[in-house]
Formats: sequence, C-alpha cells, structure tokens
Amino acid sequence: MSKIPHEIISDIFQQLPVKSLLRFRSLSKPICSLIDGPDFIKLHLYHSITAKSNHSVILKEWDLFTVDFDTLSDAVEVKHHPLYAAGGTEVIGSVNGLVFLRHSERNLAVYNLSTREWKKCFVVEIKPPRRDLITGYVYYGFGYDYVGDDYKVVRMAQFVREDGGGCGGDGDGGGGLGCEYEVRVYSLKNDKWKKIEGLPICLKLLSKQFFHVLHRRGYGVFAGHALHWIVPQRRQLGIRDCVLGFDIRNDKFFELPQPNYESKGMSFQVDIGVLEGNLCVMCNYEHVCVDVWVMREYGMKESWCKMFSVQGIKWIGAFMFLRPLIYSKDGGKVLLEVNDEKLVWYDWKNKHAKVVKIRGGPNSYGSEMYVESLVRINDGDRNGWKKQQEIDEEEEKRKADRKKRDDFLSVGFKLKL
Repeated sequence: MSKIPHEIISDIFQQLPVKSLLRFRSLSKPICSLIDGPDFIKLHLYHSITAKSNHSVILKEWDLFTVDFDTLSDAVEVKHHPLYAAGGTEVIGSVNGLVFLRHSERNLAVYNLSTREWKKCFVVEIKPPRRDLITGYVYYGFGYDYVGDDYKVVRMAQFVREDGGGCGGDGDGGGGLGCEYEVRVYSLKNDKWKKIEGLPICLKLLSKQFFHVLHRRGYGVFAGHALHWIVPQRRQLGIRDCVLGFDIRNDKFFELPQPNYESKGMSFQVDIGVLEGNLCVMCNYEHVCVDVWVMREYGMKESWCKMFSVQGIKWIGAFMFLRPLIYSKDGGKVLLEVNDEKLVWYDWKNKHAKVVKIRGGPNSYGSEMYVESLVRINDGDRNGWKKQQEIDEEEEKRKADRKKRDDFLSVGFKLKL
C-alpha cells in the first residue's frame, strides 16, 4: 500500500461503501487517518451523491426499514438506532447521511445509519404562554447550515385553546386561524436551542385540521439553504397555498415564489418535496392528475420548470398523495411514493408506470431518500464506529455459520440419495 500514490488510494476509497471503509480503518494508521479526515469525508459524500451510489430508501412506519436503491428488493429493519427500544420512532428528515429521529417531544436524536454514531438532543420543554392554551401540533424540520457547518433542527410548537375552540377566537372552528406559535432552532454543534422572535403573520395560518398530520406534511422539506412547509389554502377566505421557508443560516422566515400553475378547469392542492437537492412542488388536481414542478435555481421564480405529469394509471384509483424521490441512474425514470403505500418507477416519456415489489417491508409507509456517509456527529468519539464494526463482524460470522450449516445439510441430503 505504501507504494501506491495517496491520490489513487483516495480515489478508490471514495467509491466504496461506508461499511467497507470502517473495516479498512484497521489496515494502518495512514489509512485510518485518510478515512477519518474531513476532506475525504466530504469527497466520499460528494461522489456518492453525484454517482447515485450508496443510496437507500428509508421506509417510515411504526418501525423503520431501509431498502438498497440499486436493487429495491428486500427491506431490512433498522434495529440499532438510539430510540429503537421506544418504538414508534419517526424520521423527520435526512441530510448528508444523518437522520433526525423523534419519538416524543422529549426524546430526540441525530443518527448516522451507516456508522451507528448518534447523539441525543438536549431538549427545552414546550410551555404554553398562557393558562388557557395547551400544546397542539408540533412541526419539525432538519437541515444543514453550510455557512456555519452545523446541522440544525427547527421546532415550531402550536398552542391551541384548551376548550377546543378556534385558537384566536375568530370562529374558525378549531381550524388553526390565529393560533400562537413558539419557534426554536437547535444547533447540533452547540447542543443548544435558540428562540426565534419576530414571527411572520402567515405562520398563524399554517395549521389546518388534519392537513399536516396526513402524509407527514408537518415535516419541513430541506432544499437550498432552507426548510419549507406548505401553508394550506383557505378557499373561504380567498387565500391560496403558500410555500413558507425558513433560512437556517440567518434564522429568518420568508415566502418562496411559486410557479404559474395550470388551471385545467379543476381545483388543486399543492405539496412540496425535494428531488435530488432541488425543491419541487406537486400540484394535485382533484386526485386525478399531478403536475411536478422543479425549481432549478433556488429562489428564482423564473427557474420553475414543469418536469412531468402523472395521470391515468389504471391500478391507482386516485392520487391522494404523490412525491418524487429520485431519478433513475440513466435519467429516464423517476421513483415515486404514491398514497403512502407504493413505490413506483415512472417513465414520463412513455407514460408507463411499474410498481416496485419490496419484500419484508411494511404495508403502508412514508419514504425518505438516504445516502451513506462518514459524516461525524461526536468529534473524537469513535464508539459508534467501533460498535458498527463489531455488529458487522457478528453479522458476517452468522452468515458464515449459516453457509456451513446449509452446505453440511446439502451434502447429507445428497448422500441419502
């Protein structure tokens, strides 16, 4: 190895999965230093993202599962995450190989699925500002501040009247108009929460009965440098859907410009997602047709581009919810999550759809793209990495033992014949 140029070793290692790299750390001190180095960690992540290698789909239900993107065949339950014993853990978001996990408002963690490194988040209790208010829905988002090189969690707590009436006493029937909010931002680097002052008026319109509970719409979508939520339309008030952004670099709210949607003679509902790093909106026309728009240059209204429409799939009765996840490696298809129950490959040129059959997964689920990475959570603490290596070695030993047993049984069966 000492005769091979450092650059060549680095280029080769960038193409390997994290599981292999963790094992190779024990080859030598120079190799360990290379793999642990911040420059290599960034290069490895960049290669995985651009080459679409080392990707998985997280299936989110009561339990968590992952499916390898290259095969999309077998689901594997995630059993070793820090909140596993609690059950019912949610994945709020995934950025650069880190996922933000929530079991309750007091049980939060950031976790690297590949290295098994994790950190429980220090939690500031949610306290209603008045005695007649109780905590309602709590919104979360997870993103990366590339300026401060910090991973951040945004928590927006809604406060509703204890008697169940409209939040602001404006006769909205509990629909959320006039609700009060508290917004805090958690810094993974500092392990602290910061309260955000000067909240925008449109935040009072964020909550709408059942809207954010369905299809996990309450989880912010990270793209560009911001987290995004849909402020749902209020037809009775003449208010259209709004894309509310929160810039995690400067902790400021803003409204993002939307594309010029087509009317098609039908009403429509707007949802948001992220497609390979670009913000996208899904315009759902009465559950019959969905147009997918992508913002190619973040923040620029004129950069919105209608990529494709999905409609007329015989075995899907209605598009209650649709979200694009990732393009195929040849760019000819896109992987869609449909109605919280199916993953579908969609060829938009030929208007052809094919269901992805996954073995061992849940019947209904939300989904999230995940890329393997070596991104560190706890500087100087390699316990998670060592634990991962021990688990991998145990798994390899079990596989070897099963193979020996199967070979032995196979030989015995042949001798009987």
